[in-house]
Amino acid sequence: MTFKTILYIIVMTLSTATQASGKQLPPCPSSPNCVSSQATDADHAIAPFKIVGDVEEAWTALKKALISQSRTVITDETGNTLHAQATSLVFRFVDDVDAILDKDARLIHIRSASRTGYGDFGVNRKRVEMLRSQLQQAHVIE
Repeated sequence: MTFKTILYIIVMTLSTATQASGKQLPPCPSSPNCVSSQATDADHAIAPFKIVGDVEEAWTALKKALISQSRTVITDETGNTLHAQATSLVFRFVDDVDAILDKDARLIHIRSASRTGYGDFGVNRKRVEMLRSQLQQAHVIE
């Protein structure tokens, strides 16, 4: 095996272990086509969803809101994490949406990021804010 292959395996293993813990979203790249409630810089940061009602009800409402969006499917789900893919209409670009339910803190951490390209014309931020609006209308978050 080459050094690059070994390094890739190590990085992917550590990445999977971090994501599997259910407390960390993948970090945003330096490009402006990502937002995350766990980002610390102003360009990528977005507020998490603060749950006001039943935690499980809020989590279910998030899943319903995601699948109600055009060309969005949930591709992976565990008890407190989910991954969805949103495909653009014209060019078929795929954006990844990740969420983590933090029951103790009564928060849903959210990340939306483009897989390719540099800019996204604010699409990922708009997606998260649209989800926030839908969950607020369902009275499950602040």
